[in-house]
Amino acid sequence: MRAYLFKRLLLFIPTLLGVILINFAIIQFVPGGPVEQAIAKARHGGQGAEAANHPVSSRGRQGLLPEQIDALNKLYEFDKPVHERFLLWTYRLVTFQFGDSYFHNKSVIDLVKEKLPVSATFGVISFFLTYLICIPLGIAKAVRDGSAFDMLTSAVVLVGYSIPGFVLGVLLIWLFAGGNVFDWFPLNGMASLNHETLGPWDRLVDSVRHLVLPMICMTIGSFAVMTALTKNTVIDNLKMQYVTTARAKGLGNNAVLYKHVFRNSMIPLITGFAGSFLTMFFSGSLLIEKLFSLDGLGLLSFNSVIQRDYPVVMASQYFFSLLFVVSNLLSDLMYVIVDPRIDFEGRSA
Repeated sequence: MRAYLFKRLLLFIPTLLGVILINFAIIQFVPGGPVEQAIAKARHGGQGAEAANHPVSSRGRQGLLPEQIDALNKLYEFDKPVHERFLLWTYRLVTFQFGDSYFHNKSVIDLVKEKLPVSATFGVISFFLTYLICIPLGIAKAVRDGSAFDMLTSAVVLVGYSIPGFVLGVLLIWLFAGGNVFDWFPLNGMASLNHETLGPWDRLVDSVRHLVLPMICMTIGSFAVMTALTKNTVIDNLKMQYVTTARAKGLGNNAVLYKHVFRNSMIPLITGFAGSFLTMFFSGSLLIEKLFSLDGLGLLSFNSVIQRDYPVVMASQYFFSLLFVVSNLLSDLMYVIVDPRIDFEGRSA
């Protein structure tokens, strides 16, 4: 196992370098970068106070002088050769020196620290909530395969899966927030304006009320896949010879199900652990964050791409990639925990 872990850790290097190279190539050569945006803003005179404070506002609609363009290229390091910029970016990412945002006037690390609690709260809760609900539900459906319970829960899960999360969010807001039908939950945000003045119990209730609707939207789409995978895997294992042997030895249904079948059924579920964790933690939250005014990492990454805020884009993509490769490694380690017979080094277990 140590040799396998060492090999996997070595594979992190080319994987992350490949991700950095692809992201660098895309964002560096796509038009509309910060220099082009500054030139366009100068030509159109900017907008209000932002234009007045902008370093190029003195030229107004006349555009920029060559000296100003050279200064901007130097500011954003576009005066350096491409290979030098790539090496510089790689060094900064590897050493976690992400620099400052072009548009937020603060360091990328501070931005991530500011947005991370929102994404982490929803991502972690939705991830564990999905597994805690779908695995028992899938087992119950497998045991009752073909029953009314199985068909009813399948219909409910599939309906939830077929509705996009942001569409469901609009429906939930209309039904349960704002007073159109009911006024049970807040419209947006993570806490009420008077949150800090509330007592401990009231703070908890206030936080839970803000979490309910966006949490439903984030988790409902994952229920169908995880529930169906659990059910089908358990059904396949129930047909195995070892189940018949265990029952012939006098083991009860619960002992057979949870001591033998459940353990063998966990292996396919762990396969999707890394992807599920990454999707629920960040990728799937963008539209939900926008709908419920949740200022998290998903919205930050999207806005950074639109604004060509290169330090934030590179840092967020590097962080997502690092999280993904680590999650994949953890998935492999969980294989061994669930089934010690698995040996990644090729020796007989």
